[in-house]
Amino acid sequence: MAIDKTIAFLGGGNMAEALIKGLLAAGTTAADHIMATDISSDRTAHLRKTYGIIIQNDTRAAAKEADVLLLCVKPQVMTGLLDEIAPAVDEGTLVISIAAGITISTIEKGLAGRARVVRVMPNTPALVLAGAAALSGGTKATDADIALAQEIFSSVGMALVVEERLMDAVTGLSGSGPAYVFTIIEALTDAGVKAGLSRQLARDLSAQTVFGAAKMVLDTGEHPGRLKDRVTSPGGTTIAGLHELEKGKLRATIINAVEAATARSKELGK
Repeated sequence: MAIDKTIAFLGGGNMAEALIKGLLAAGTTAADHIMATDISSDRTAHLRKTYGIIIQNDTRAAAKEADVLLLCVKPQVMTGLLDEIAPAVDEGTLVISIAAGITISTIEKGLAGRARVVRVMPNTPALVLAGAAALSGGTKATDADIALAQEIFSSVGMALVVEERLMDAVTGLSGSGPAYVFTIIEALTDAGVKAGLSRQLARDLSAQTVFGAAKMVLDTGEHPGRLKDRVTSPGGTTIAGLHELEKGKLRATIINAVEAATARSKELGK
């Protein structure tokens, strides 16, 4: 569906750019319906030149003009941003936050309880229109608000609705997850180089292998364990490699990483 509303991005970093790019590429909205602010004039100049959107230097004015506000700033500066825009936000404003760890309650209180709030945890593959986002609605958010937020984030990948109590776990898994996968790709690449492949060839094969495996899980809907078993012949090369992964406690290490990132997300929200 087309979004016939003015959308303001407060903060014009990589995630904001990914969403702007996705919205325009999908034809979800037009450039003259998108506004952005950022503390960096170089950043806003880039967004204006690349996407033809409206640049607003006054954050409070942008908040007053927009129907939908996307808060795309770091968690550490959220309190200051909420103080700045609170006078310009009313019951007609839909506020969507992507700040890790910042709860709906914090945002609602910071905006004097007037705004309709949706909290979203996206991830960086949104930059290549392959993101995974989870979203939760606040006390005043309507079904239409949730649908609109889903439409925005579906333009750059997958967008699923979850209970807010699960958002820290989402942050630890899919929010931080790309970094885990990048590390695995880097390790596979180094292994390929050690085995005699050129670095470029090893990197391309590693990245495509991860991409293909992920696509098989999504396209088939099958359990990853079953797909793994199909590749694992008795006495073959794959089972030998899997044995080493088990000896190295790969599963436990990844689980621990998600737990640590989830705990940090909870800390950021305090």
